[in-house]
Amino acid sequence: MRVPRVAYDFADVFKKHGFQCHLVGGAVRDILMGRLHADYDVATDALPTQVVPLFPRVIPTGIKHGTVTVHFHGTTFEVTTFRTDADYSDGRRPDAVVFTPSLEADLARRDFTINAIAFDLVARSMHDPHEGRADIERRIIRAIGDPSARFREDGLRPLRACRFAAQLGFRVEEETRKAIPGALDILAKVSAERVRDELLKILASPVPSEGLLLMKETGILGIVLPELLEGVGMKQGRYHCHDVFTHSLAACDAAPRESLILRLAALLHDVGKPRTLAAAPDGRPTFYGHESVSADMTREILLRLKLPNIVIKDVVHLVTHHMFNYQEEWSDAAVRRLIARVGEPSIDALMALRRADQIGMCPENAAHFPEGLAQFAQRVKEVKDAGRAFTVSKLAVDGSDIIRSLGVAPGPKVGIILKELLQSVLEDPSLNEREKLLQIAAGLLRERLGGP
Repeated sequence: MRVPRVAYDFADVFKKHGFQCHLVGGAVRDILMGRLHADYDVATDALPTQVVPLFPRVIPTGIKHGTVTVHFHGTTFEVTTFRTDADYSDGRRPDAVVFTPSLEADLARRDFTINAIAFDLVARSMHDPHEGRADIERRIIRAIGDPSARFREDGLRPLRACRFAAQLGFRVEEETRKAIPGALDILAKVSAERVRDELLKILASPVPSEGLLLMKETGILGIVLPELLEGVGMKQGRYHCHDVFTHSLAACDAAPRESLILRLAALLHDVGKPRTLAAAPDGRPTFYGHESVSADMTREILLRLKLPNIVIKDVVHLVTHHMFNYQEEWSDAAVRRLIARVGEPSIDALMALRRADQIGMCPENAAHFPEGLAQFAQRVKEVKDAGRAFTVSKLAVDGSDIIRSLGVAPGPKVGIILKELLQSVLEDPSLNEREKLLQIAAGLLRERLGGP
């Protein structure tokens, strides 16, 4: 075990006062796998009231359930007293916890064998009563004891199995996998916040489709994201090799892992296609206006999952605009209009979404798409580097200029004029001078807006 020195120093404090100190859970699993781990879970026979006086910085994060958070030498330790859990009457949390002096009893209450390994930081020895280390070597997710009982205790555990499979690249052991459908009614009781957190971890995994496909095959997706299932088996034609569902998963895989916004947008960008399906005269499927329907559905899905409003806004914005189709013959004005419509801060993310969308279409048919996107990216860079105005705020005049110079009364008419001026500047940036814009505004007033 390549345990950081700070963990041994932390355990020395417990040893000095006669307490046990075991590293448990994900930290042990990740260290055995050679993965980085920033925070550490520790199990001890010390009660929370006995842990608090040992350290200067202790937060009682879950003291009722025996857990406190300790900040020690720049590292966070979640310290939990050995415990057993009472019944889970609501399928989400134990009705009560009972503190126990037994490490083995504490490990037996956990979900999967790979999370039920303890490393004694004092004696520097391993405790692995459920053969979790062997399961790590075999790369499997296996429930402790009866998987049906484990899943009906906490309805989130089936989703956690999918998450660990995606995060670690493991497969779910057969009996554990078979038990998942029987616990879907318990999963349905779990709070949206807890479901959301697991789903976001799946989306942040190296290949999120592995977890999402497992969710589909076990019935979990029908509880968490039923809208995606509408695309199963729905063919698209033309450049697409996959049905709508498979394409959405492939696009999600292709989106940058470090961007939650892009992974969500890639997963949901076509979620409205099944509801806009029609047939062209030649029989090909069409999905006209699906980007708008997808944006509305995305908003509803993310609200249901209780994501932050800023995340919802950004994802919906990208889904709304994902259908741009750059052509080499586009004029600079056309490029400027797209930037203005999407917003300069969002244009790079939109190109990344489009790239993921194209990669997810069909490997053999999409080979030429990256070149077109590279050309478009260069065009966008050139236009942005030229310092052009893409918003009303960048015009050489503002509302006060319109009111004072043209005698326009404050009100909606001022905003209409400014938007028209922006369109003129997008078409011809040389017009972005005060006198030229006021002259154009005066013409708008005379010819289209009926004067001041």
